[in-house]
Amino acid sequence: MSQENGTALIVGVGASRGLGGAAARRFAREGLHVVVAGRTPEKLDKVVAEIRGAGGSAQAVVGDGSNEADAARFVATAEAHGPLELVLHNAGTNRRDAFLELEVGAFEALWREHCLGGFLTGRESARRMVTRGRGTILFTGASGSLRGRALFAAFAAAKAGLRATAQSMARELGPKGIHVAHIVIDGGIEGDRLLSAFPDRQNEKGPDGLLSIDAIAETYWQVHLQQRSAWTHELELRPWSEPF
Repeated sequence: MSQENGTALIVGVGASRGLGGAAARRFAREGLHVVVAGRTPEKLDKVVAEIRGAGGSAQAVVGDGSNEADAARFVATAEAHGPLELVLHNAGTNRRDAFLELEVGAFEALWREHCLGGFLTGRESARRMVTRGRGTILFTGASGSLRGRALFAAFAAAKAGLRATAQSMARELGPKGIHVAHIVIDGGIEGDRLLSAFPDRQNEKGPDGLLSIDAIAETYWQVHLQQRSAWTHELELRPWSEPF
């Protein structure tokens, strides 16, 4: 399926071996011009170079997705190259805090990265898509969207807020032709962020014990391809060995 005249925007691209980078490469293979947005120019430039080296079209834009002006600029940059067909909000970090020691600034920072940033990406993208009556907006969720674990109150609140925002968007924008989907990632992701912090995690989990970034990216693409008579709003992805 060629979409050579359209664009894809991915907000929250870091290391090449990360979910944002994998999604960018997957979308570019389908002929979309891919705009990768994030806060680290060197990492973005590497992803862009890989896509161009494989014959794809891509560009980088630096900024913070939780900043309203930056979010609007990300979307405008994508639209300048062609109609925005596919958007993925993939930004945000995690942290571990004892609840009695959790500071307001830390709680608010995660809410801004995940929930506010997702809202801004979704709103700015939808404003362009609604006029054409088509488009897909995807959000990377987590098991924290569904249940709050001990020591992760800030992350759970942020992710649950993002999930609720996506639900509201889907109900309002679906009848206008916009496919909004929230993907729950339930398990460790086999990427640089996890493996650089926990080098032994892959061996501990065993073969296919972590979620493959390419497999997740493939799911994102398949959700985008869904015919509107059978749209998915939410699905969960986890390794075969992950308890739930």
